[in-house]
Amino acid sequence: MSYTGEGPELHDTAPGEEEHEGVGGYVIGLGLATLLTAVSFFVAGTTLVWQPSIPVALVVLAIAQMGVHLVFFLHITTGPDNTNNVMALAFGVLIVLLVLGGSLWIMARMNANMAPMPPTMHMPR
Repeated sequence: MSYTGEGPELHDTAPGEEEHEGVGGYVIGLGLATLLTAVSFFVAGTTLVWQPSIPVALVVLAIAQMGVHLVFFLHITTGPDNTNNVMALAFGVLIVLLVLGGSLWIMARMNANMAPMPPTMHMPR
């Protein structure tokens, strides 16, 4: 936690707030996020980009947008005050990956675990 100000008036600031102070940081983040979203839609809908490279470009733009959100809105920085925030983010990502991976694993093996059906099944009238 850092304190800024002179004399008896000390102002408490959040970690990462020194880099992007006030509303200006949020406006910059909003502008960057909007720009990255517009570029993503442009890349997906244009014929100017080589077709096999579109998924790679969209993944790169998505990662860049995640970085913008982490820095400008969640104030995740590399400062020493930010260790708990980074650990909480890493734990959240781990949980999401475990849930997603487990769901995909279960869905991929659903047919093998189902009871066998008779070859012909007649519906009652």
